[in-house]
Amino acid sequence: MTLEIALVLLILAGALLLFVTEWVRMDVTALMVLSALAMLGLVSPADAVSGFSNAAVITVLAMFILSEGLTRSGIADIITRGIQHVAGHGEARMIAVFMLVSGVLSAFMNNIGVATLMLPVAVEVARASGIAPSRLLMPLAYGTLLGGMMTLIGTPPNLLVSMTMVEGGVDAFGFFDFAWIGLPALLAGTAFVALIGRHLLPKTDTTATISGQRDLRRQYSLQERIFALRVPADSLFVGKTLADTALPTSANLMIIAVTRHGRTEALPDRKKVLQAGDVLLAQGRRDRFEMLRRWNSLAIEREAPMLLARLWEKSAMVEVVLAEDASIIGEPLRHRPFREQHGANVLAIRRGNTIRRTRLSNMTLAAGDRLLLQCAEDNLDRLGESKEFTAVARLTETDLKETYQLDERLFVLRVPKDSELAGTTLAENRLGDAFDFRMLGIFREGEVTEWPSSDEVIEGSDLLLIQGREEDLDVLRGLQQLEILDDAAPYLDVFELGKLELVEATMHPRAKLEGRTVADLKLRERYEVEVAALWRDGESRRSGLGSMALKSGDAMLIVGPKRHLSLLNDDEDLIVLTPVHAKPVDSSKAPLAGAFMLAMVAVAMLGWMPISVAALAAATGMVLTRCLTMDQAYAAIEWRTIFVIAGMIPLGVAMQQTGAATYLAAGVLGLLGPFGPWAVIAGLYAFTTAGTLMIPAAALVLIMAPLALSLAVELGVSPAAPLMAVAIAVCASLSSPVSHPANILVMGPGGYKFIDYLKLGLPLQLVVFLVAALLMPFVWPL
Repeated sequence: MTLEIALVLLILAGALLLFVTEWVRMDVTALMVLSALAMLGLVSPADAVSGFSNAAVITVLAMFILSEGLTRSGIADIITRGIQHVAGHGEARMIAVFMLVSGVLSAFMNNIGVATLMLPVAVEVARASGIAPSRLLMPLAYGTLLGGMMTLIGTPPNLLVSMTMVEGGVDAFGFFDFAWIGLPALLAGTAFVALIGRHLLPKTDTTATISGQRDLRRQYSLQERIFALRVPADSLFVGKTLADTALPTSANLMIIAVTRHGRTEALPDRKKVLQAGDVLLAQGRRDRFEMLRRWNSLAIEREAPMLLARLWEKSAMVEVVLAEDASIIGEPLRHRPFREQHGANVLAIRRGNTIRRTRLSNMTLAAGDRLLLQCAEDNLDRLGESKEFTAVARLTETDLKETYQLDERLFVLRVPKDSELAGTTLAENRLGDAFDFRMLGIFREGEVTEWPSSDEVIEGSDLLLIQGREEDLDVLRGLQQLEILDDAAPYLDVFELGKLELVEATMHPRAKLEGRTVADLKLRERYEVEVAALWRDGESRRSGLGSMALKSGDAMLIVGPKRHLSLLNDDEDLIVLTPVHAKPVDSSKAPLAGAFMLAMVAVAMLGWMPISVAALAAATGMVLTRCLTMDQAYAAIEWRTIFVIAGMIPLGVAMQQTGAATYLAAGVLGLLGPFGPWAVIAGLYAFTTAGTLMIPAAALVLIMAPLALSLAVELGVSPAAPLMAVAIAVCASLSSPVSHPANILVMGPGGYKFIDYLKLGLPLQLVVFLVAALLMPFVWPL
């Protein structure tokens, strides 16, 4: 092994590690690979950036635009809507129709785009037929993956394999050469799923998935979290707005409707002023609401100055300055994680001349912010060594009073001996989460416990030193005064009468929403609708949604008036699965879009010009004829995929030029060579299949294709068979939701769990392997 080979293999191992662990984004990993190869002299500067002008990259980029043009022109919608007339009502027939149609479309369109387009259609057909969407959505996703195996442009791995052949000096695959294996694989896979594999799909009570608002509420178990509250005549909330009551924020309740004098207002504005006798239909955790009401039993004591002085004797008060590169910059303050990481309570934030002492969790932190912290004496060194802060200064009691006026926001609560709060922890009673109170200390039997932890148990007769607003205690008393009605059923007619409706939606694969919270969607502000529940990992989540970070595959249940929900159809970040009113698609440009696609295919097949030029010309034609706008074209491109391919292409070049591919091929031959060439190809297929569980498809094919080419040279056989094996194995990434975005897309709407993909995906991958193993010796002989 030479030094160059060792360095290339080291870079390859590092890239695989980062792809598997996701410590770094995959596109950044690819750029790191490119930079390392160039700086170490393993490839020339020209080769290092050659990926950005590579014909395969240009073709992939153009195909994203062409696929979007077909969708926006309405031609794909015409095809998918026609499914409703031919799918029938039998489950096996519907599975076959959806898999075949999605497969044929994916041969010429981006498979993620096809899955996005057909997802709402599949949900609608399933519910109209009285079967669970879970019986159709996974087969739909698998159909798009198998269909992508049929043509050169069906999926980026096919183009990259063909590119490797060109660069290796051998004849590349033609446009429909992949169909010799891809079409039989699609037909065999469809037959297997429709006749046998569908019995491996999760079974759901069909009554929970048929059309209707009542059934959506039942599917998400929404009524389990709905209860009614009445505002009594002597309530502190009379004359207050919904926002003043803190019901939506502190109690985490969504007010679905307000009934007054027999008239119901659905999803009222938070500026709605309450009157005596109002009935509020609320959705949320009733047990947590009851827990908050228990705090009403606490009484304010007038001992704060004395107890505060005792607490200061045992605590250190310091001011720290947030560093420019602090990990919490740009994030809202989260008290519990901060306390656990730094061993300190945040009591105030000073920014310039402005000091904030309450509602700190609503403030986004910025570099240079000064945080007032309370901590133990022995924790000062820990704060001083932290890279999160540029300065740590201890404050005197005078500083606290003159600069921060901290004593103005301090009060003491006494816990009665018979209080229901006795025996609960600070985490369980949720006072700090609900009202942004900070528990600075607990005084018990003459002893003081400073900055108590979240698992500290409250006892009767405790004195609690609190930082916060005394007026929030009036809110607690108002919560206690609300009457919980025994039966909320009479007020649920807000759904039956059509004043409120429900729709399901999931995130568009191109949307940059993963990791953002439900509150960040701002659906209330933009559309006057609310997220009522979220479906994840086969379970419904119905509380604490505002702060819940979104994940790929989540399905959301959104509630609102019909006229407002219809606006969601135009939101490009969401795919509405059950639209209340689907706006008709303008299909006047469909013939033009279809003509450009057919022309591109014909030109590429006849060899009149390279497919990269033909695809780019067709995409340009679609923009010029207004099948889509240039802004829509830019948005359609999966730039992360483009950068992964462009960044990893130099690695394939380095593997060939340094001999690293030959070195690895020799190792594979030493292991499998004695069993013959087909055994080596089968091993290559199996290794590639395993790689799809961890490595992005584009990156995987750029690693495996040079190895396959070197194996062909060492074996003295045609490179077509081993390279086709790599292409098929990468495309048939069926056994994991994370192996392809199309699999993730249907996860939430179908209510699937990880195990469901293994149950059907592994047998289906075996079917594809058997088809390839039977046909390849005849189609691509050695």
